[in-house]
Amino acid sequence: MNISALLTSAGINIGVCVLLFSLYSVLRKQPGNVSLYFGRKLAQEKIKQRGSFHFERFVPSPSWIVKAWKTSEEEILASAGLDAVVFLRILVFSIRIFSIAAVICMLLVLPLNYHGQEMHHKKIPSESLDVFTIGNVEEGSRWLWAHCLALYIISCSACILLYFEYKRIAKMRLEYISRSSSSPSQFSVLVRSIPRSPEESYSDLVRNFFTKYHASSYLSHQMVYRSGTVQKLMRDAEKMYKVLHDYGSTSIGQTCRPSFLKCGPCQGTLNCFKMLPCEPEHSVEKPDLEHLDSSIKDKECGAAFVFFRTRYAAVVASHVLQSSNPMLWVTDLAPEPEDVYWSNLSIPCRLLWLRQIATLLASFVFTVLFLIPVTLVQGLTQLEQLQQNLPFLRGILKKTYVSQLVTGYLPSVILLLFLYIVPPLMMLFSAVEGSISHSGRKKSACCKVLYFTIWNVFFVNVLSGSVIGQLKTVISKPRTIPAVLATAVPRQAAFFTTYVLTSGWAGLACEVVQIFSLICSLFCRCILRRKDILFFSAPSFPYHTQVPRVLLFVLLGFTCSILVPLILPFLLVYFFLGYLVYRNQILNVYLTRYETGGQYWPIVHNTMIFSLVLAHIIAIGVFGLKRSPVASGFTIPLAICTLLFNEYCRRRFHPIFKIPPAEVLIEMDQQDEQSGQMAEIYQKLQSAYCQFTLDLHNPFFKNSSAEQEKHRDRMAEIHQQLQSAYSQLTLSSNTHNLCKAEGSDHSGNLCKAEGSNHSGDVDSIQDPEDTKPGFVTHKTQ
Repeated sequence: MNISALLTSAGINIGVCVLLFSLYSVLRKQPGNVSLYFGRKLAQEKIKQRGSFHFERFVPSPSWIVKAWKTSEEEILASAGLDAVVFLRILVFSIRIFSIAAVICMLLVLPLNYHGQEMHHKKIPSESLDVFTIGNVEEGSRWLWAHCLALYIISCSACILLYFEYKRIAKMRLEYISRSSSSPSQFSVLVRSIPRSPEESYSDLVRNFFTKYHASSYLSHQMVYRSGTVQKLMRDAEKMYKVLHDYGSTSIGQTCRPSFLKCGPCQGTLNCFKMLPCEPEHSVEKPDLEHLDSSIKDKECGAAFVFFRTRYAAVVASHVLQSSNPMLWVTDLAPEPEDVYWSNLSIPCRLLWLRQIATLLASFVFTVLFLIPVTLVQGLTQLEQLQQNLPFLRGILKKTYVSQLVTGYLPSVILLLFLYIVPPLMMLFSAVEGSISHSGRKKSACCKVLYFTIWNVFFVNVLSGSVIGQLKTVISKPRTIPAVLATAVPRQAAFFTTYVLTSGWAGLACEVVQIFSLICSLFCRCILRRKDILFFSAPSFPYHTQVPRVLLFVLLGFTCSILVPLILPFLLVYFFLGYLVYRNQILNVYLTRYETGGQYWPIVHNTMIFSLVLAHIIAIGVFGLKRSPVASGFTIPLAICTLLFNEYCRRRFHPIFKIPPAEVLIEMDQQDEQSGQMAEIYQKLQSAYCQFTLDLHNPFFKNSSAEQEKHRDRMAEIHQQLQSAYSQLTLSSNTHNLCKAEGSDHSGNLCKAEGSNHSGDVDSIQDPEDTKPGFVTHKTQ
């Protein structure tokens, strides 16, 4: 690829970015797109929609960029959580380190690469990109010392910045633990693989076990139920509540207006339902709570949430082996109540390792199959091979603009389209593994997507053409790894640069416009003629897709900095744009439902160290091929020092992200005991982990009309009665019980409705919060 082809690709992507950013600045001002581009604000607060015409609504403006830039880190931490701050710190670190690398490599390394050999240079647009790589430097050149010096400066700067970032985020995590002083998860432990007993129920087993072995700290417990059918029915009921028209104002014979939506059970339209009046309370037969209690006990599974009197006792119990059989009474720190992945709690621990092996094999098979599209993409970058394999295209490919488009733009676009299927599949694999929390599932998917992306985008493209043959050589002769990478990486400089343009620049423009959700909204409003569309389910931030993408570009920056310095300006533009775009999305679009408390940073740190060491290995191979043994020898201590630095950080900071410090927990316990807040915390624990809940916090329930407010209050009352009923039926009746359910008539009736629909099957329900928001048609009341 020559410089003109690279400029063609850059021009196309710049045009796409300018068009989409301008389009976004206009679309975000339209009243019909408020729920699309301000989903987080809709979910957290009421915002007024202005329907009047204003000319400025149709004029592009950079106001969103100014707002994103001015927002402080403290405001983002308060509104979006620590995980969002950690993600933005990745971008800040990348901007800092690659600014240093760009200055050094563009001023020192690039001129040496360009003048590395005595040759007749063409005009810059006609020059091949290879002329600007280290491959153009003569063997045995003394100027290779400049490359070694640049690598030392970049590596030392990266380690210093990483140390301060790790230290800062570790401090923020400790503050996050201290801020969550009233969180029920700090007092709770999830117990699984409870042994079955023919004489006692699971609830009695849990009470007797922890009363015997944790008598001084055990408080109470909450059983987990086999809830597949009930959970589905409650979600369907919530959706139906949003869809029904004119609720509360219809008479007996009045029907709902026909709709395009189909009813789940009968596949009829919505006008097949009639609104019936509520029966008076005195006519409703009171349920038999004793019969209900035995019915619910039959649905108990071998898992429970156990509550302790102090945070320290909960942490100790979660990390101590509870039984001589490690596969029984397995304990983990409980996730936050809204973070619990209920459908995985009843999976026996003896099956978890089989599930992990199965997902590992499935991931390996998928990775092997993905070699097909990657090989296809790499075939497009080799114009000569393409003309030989497809001779009927020779006439078309001889045209300059066509060859530049095919070699400079098309390969990265095709690879990007194939990569879109990876995150949903990895989320499915992580769910099958048995994660007990939504955040844990997303974190596991993040690691899988990261490994997959680095392997397929970097290594497979580097070893393209004969991947199997290259792997055989590497396996049989490990010493050839630096030489193989040193030969192959500079050859792929063109592809990596265009990939940054396509996946980076254009990807950010597509992210800010939210193309998928925008198309769904336009389809419903323009084709289906629905005026009451609301994307009420604001999505959570897709860490499992965005973190691997950013870290891939960091890896490309480190490995190509001294080999292909021209990639650094394009990377810097990406990180600057990403910093603004992601701040805007975090503030306006994505809703924080759960978080890990900064646990993504150890993944980030380890990936940074891996990228640095990989850059050192490639540099050793390059210096060896260029017959500069002294430069190669000086690079080896640099790699060793980087690994030692990583080991120090692992021992100094990483334990904070695994286990909360006893010092912090005991101080929090003592403060709560002195202030008298422990009794209030114990009271909240009893109803914190309610397995059957309704989502009362979406924008639909926050409508400003009086009718909506009345129905929202009624739903909240029903929800509270449901929690009280389950607390009454499931908590143990010994002296540790601290509260009783209120409203026996209503709560008993609700529990009977719940208990009658229990199913013995466990359904693995996919969490809709982690997917792109679909559309639901409803009419607000």
